[in-house]
Amino acid sequence: MDGNRRWAKTRGLPKALGHAAGSRKVRAIVKACSDQGIGYLTLFAFSTENWRRPLEEVSGLLGLLSIYLQKEIGSMNARGVRLRVIGDTSKFDARVQALIRDAQASTAHNTTITLTLALNYGGRWDVLQAVKAWQLAHPDQSVDALDEAGLDTFVQMADCPPPDLMIRTGGESRMSNFLLWQMAYTELYFTDLLWPEFTPDALAQAIAWYAQRDRRFGGESTLPAPLALNKAS
Repeated sequence: MDGNRRWAKTRGLPKALGHAAGSRKVRAIVKACSDQGIGYLTLFAFSTENWRRPLEEVSGLLGLLSIYLQKEIGSMNARGVRLRVIGDTSKFDARVQALIRDAQASTAHNTTITLTLALNYGGRWDVLQAVKAWQLAHPDQSVDALDEAGLDTFVQMADCPPPDLMIRTGGESRMSNFLLWQMAYTELYFTDLLWPEFTPDALAQAIAWYAQRDRRFGGESTLPAPLALNKAS
């Protein structure tokens, strides 16, 4: 969800208002995904690299997160949204950790859509923690015994299907350490729209683009073969 700060800058506003505008956008996009029958939506809300930002900005981001976790639970339950969080949440203060636990518990029974927030998350961290978790679960085995299927069970989001489509707003064309293991065959969609400008209509355009993709997964084309010309006619 890139572009909050640039959105604010172009309007002569402080960064905090850009992040607030981005936070308000989340509800509309979650609703649009739910309405279209999308079962899983993952939002990269706070990366392991975001700690490098100015302290005031980081504090503002965590403040917005706290507000979101408190204000949106009623709406999530009304729409059947199950909230889950991935990332190293131990780095947050006790209050934020408690809000995360309470929000996940309050929505655990919902089944319409699973909304995952990636908080203090990084793809490299994810792979590293998965290897450590595998080794802890198999103390008598060498790492030589670890294979892709084994690692799959320990990465974050192991209980969710691999992402089909990754949408990045803000005009950048990179993955920025997001779900590196899980997105090996994900279709990547980049848009110049800044996150506060991203609408349900823009989401529909991204989905329409995805629908035209030929997802071969290293194999044969899944698209219908072109009609052969009848040379006898």
